[in-house]
Amino acid sequence: MKAKDIMTTQVVSVKPETSVIEIAQKLMDHRISAVPVLDGSGRLVGIVSEGDLLHRVETGTAKRHRSWWLSLVTSGETDAAEYVKSHGRHASDVMTRNVITVDEHAPLSEIAEILESRRIKRVPVLKKGALVGIVSRANLVQALATMRGAMPEKAPNDARMRESILAEVHQASWSALSSTNLTVNDGVVELWGVVASEEEKQAWRVAAENVAGVKKVVDHRAVQPAVMQAY
Repeated sequence: MKAKDIMTTQVVSVKPETSVIEIAQKLMDHRISAVPVLDGSGRLVGIVSEGDLLHRVETGTAKRHRSWWLSLVTSGETDAAEYVKSHGRHASDVMTRNVITVDEHAPLSEIAEILESRRIKRVPVLKKGALVGIVSRANLVQALATMRGAMPEKAPNDARMRESILAEVHQASWSALSSTNLTVNDGVVELWGVVASEEEKQAWRVAAENVAGVKKVVDHRAVQPAVMQAY
C-alpha cells in the first residue's frame, strides 16, 4: 500500500493571508488538527497545526518574558520569533514553513519512518508537486486495522473502487464538513472518522455500496454534530 491508498483526499486549506481566528474556526468546524497553507498558484508554502496556535496572546497563553539571566544565553531572534508566533494575525505569521512532504507513491513504511523520526503527526502528499492529500498517524492505524493477511500491494480493483467512491462523495454538498476517510481491501470498504449527522453517515454508505465491486461497507464512524464557536 502507498500514500495514495490511505490518504485523506478532501483537504481543507488556507491562504497565507487567512486570519488566525478563521484558521481556528476551520480546525473546529472540520474536526482536524492542521491545515496546509497554499499560495495563489496552489503551491504548498506552509502548514498551521494546533501546536502553532498553542501560545496565543488572545487566550493568555503567550510565553512570558524571559528573566534577565536567561536572556543572556538566548538570542533576540528567538524572542522575536516567539512574539510573531503569539501575536501574528495571519497564517503566514504562525505557519511552519519547512514542511516535510511525501510523494503519492511513497510506501507506508517510508511514511511511518518519517512520522516517527521527525516526531510529526501528519505529512502532506504531493503529486507532481501539487497537494493531493494528507496522511496522518490515524490513517496508518486505519490501514493496519483493515489488513487481512499479507498484502504487500493494494489490488488495482480496490484502488479504483476507492477513487470512484471519493469522486462521487467529493462532488456532494453534504460532504463539505466531513472528516471521513476510507480504505478498501478485497472489496470491503471501511469508513473512518466522524460525521455531523446520521443522514450524512447513510449517504456515505449508499455512495460506497453503489460502486461496482464493493462487497461490504463497514462503518467505524461516530456522529458528532458540528459545534460553532464564537470568538
